[in-house]
Amino acid sequence: MTRLTIEQIACNMYTIPGWKLDSERMALYRTFDCRDFMSAVRFVQQAAEYAGADHCPDIRISGPCVTFTLSTTSANGLTGKDFALAQAINKLV
Repeated sequence: MTRLTIEQIACNMYTIPGWKLDSERMALYRTFDCRDFMSAVRFVQQAAEYAGADHCPDIRISGPCVTFTLSTTSANGLTGKDFALAQAINKLV
C-alpha cells in the first residue's frame, strides 16, 4: 500500500468525522465512550473483525473508553487502508 501525502490526508479527513490527525506520528486517532467496560470490549471485538489479519490498529481500553490509533507500519504512515478502517469503525457507533 502506498503512503498518502499530507495533501491526500487532508482531503480524506472529511470522510472520517470525529477522527484527528497526529501529524508527528502520521496516525489517525479517536476515542469512543462506551456504556461500560464490557461494552467497550464488545466494541473492540467488532472493530477487530473489520481490521482483519492484515491491519493491526493500536487499541487502548480504559474503563468504558476505547481509543484507536491507526497507521500502516509497512508504509511508515497513513494509507487508504487506515481511512477505510476508520470509516468502518465509525459505522459501528
